Amino acid sequence: MPSATLFQGPSLTVRDYRCDAGPHDRPFPEQHDSCCMAFVRRGSFGYRVRGRTHELVAGSVLIGHAGDEFVCTHEHHRGGDECLSFHFSPDLADVLGRGTTAFQQGSAPPLAELMVMGELAQAAAEGNSGVSVTEAGLLLAERCVELLTGRKHRSAPLQRRDRRRAVEAALWLDAHSHEPVGLTDAAAQAGLSSFHFLRLFAGVLGVTPHQYLVRARLRQAARLLVDADRSVTEIAYAVGFEDLSNFVRSFRRAAGVPPTAFQRAARGDRKILQDRIDASR
Repeated sequence: MPSATLFQGPSLTVRDYRCDAGPHDRPFPEQHDSCCMAFVRRGSFGYRVRGRTHELVAGSVLIGHAGDEFVCTHEHHRGGDECLSFHFSPDLADVLGRGTTAFQQGSAPPLAELMVMGELAQAAAEGNSGVSVTEAGLLLAERCVELLTGRKHRSAPLQRRDRRRAVEAALWLDAHSHEPVGLTDAAAQAGLSSFHFLRLFAGVLGVTPHQYLVRARLRQAARLLVDADRSVTEIAYAVGFEDLSNFVRSFRRAAGVPPTAFQRAARGDRKILQDRIDASR
């Protein structure tokens, strides 16, 4: 099955799977090398594991347990399928599973609560969300475990040291925002797992680490657009964006105007600002 690795870290790997198998293709046994959850974004397929057969359609979540042998079948659908798959390290799977058998369930049905989280993850994978694909994957997994087990994750009350950790992490992200840092890097600096760090940071500061990182980059970009005699492309890469179109899209969403217009307005083009004010009335 063709796949593309979108992210790979010590505790979480994100892959995009696209399968074009149909009813006439012979199924074959495979084995999960890690605990995983895969959001089915298109198509359908059968999934045989632990003596049970699951029929997955768009919006379903395939759930795999490390070491389990499985077979995927395509006898009901000719158009193939596509999945966004999250693979967890043993330690992270233990944290997410919280001592339950969640990763042995085989699948979760296309529940509204999971479909919206899956689409958030897909948007993040495409660069169209304020959260990162790793953050979205953890949120999807957490919600899936909650729904399968009926046990909502409850965080302990935030302590002074927790707040200090979150603030220090924000300062570290701000200082390194021009570098290719992510959730795993910031969590390591805080001495926490990615999952616990995400919950702690968001609980204290009200935004996810990725949202804070992107906004720190946008703040630096706005300053450079005002003060520096540099092109928009140069500024985008200088503040840490790896894709120019993503920078333009993110800046326009934040400022209401594209960076080129913002730069002209900062240099005295009052018509742009007036047009923006008029449009908001």
